Amino acid sequence: MDFQILYFINEFHFEALDKIMVLITHMGTKGIFWILIGVILLLFKKTRKCGLTVLIALLFSLIAGNILLKNIVARPRPCWIDETVNMLIAVPKDYSFPSGHTFASFAAAVSIFLYYKKAGAAAVVLAFLIGFSRLYLFVHFPTDVMAGAVLGVCASYASYFIVNKIYKSIK
Repeated sequence: MDFQILYFINEFHFEALDKIMVLITHMGTKGIFWILIGVILLLFKKTRKCGLTVLIALLFSLIAGNILLKNIVARPRPCWIDETVNMLIAVPKDYSFPSGHTFASFAAAVSIFLYYKKAGAAAVVLAFLIGFSRLYLFVHFPTDVMAGAVLGVCASYASYFIVNKIYKSIK
């Protein structure tokens, strides 16, 4: 079923969309975009709790997703299995499950949403697009992306809880 979905998405490639999807996927690479957002939020007293929540959620995504789950599950990527698909980005060397781009993006975006609904809604849309770009670019299975999104939401809520506990204990 995962491959059927990927092949269906693959039927809708055209040059302009290819360029957009490559750009969107790069926004999620190594979480740099989200880390920068977290650091910027951390700089201002008004947004500091949100920034801390974003950064802790990203740390959870790095440890749980990229360090632990990817290596425990060791799922091959779709582009490793079907090498006939034309790749628009370099073939990743790490395992597929869960999608690290999606995990980090949802961890950060939902963290922002928990504090700022409008900005957070825009961030969640971007997180969704980053996740979809991973399917479009044939580097993840749909279940990798869904797991990344769910785990990202969990990481954001866990971070939110931790940060609020810290702030309550300080006061």
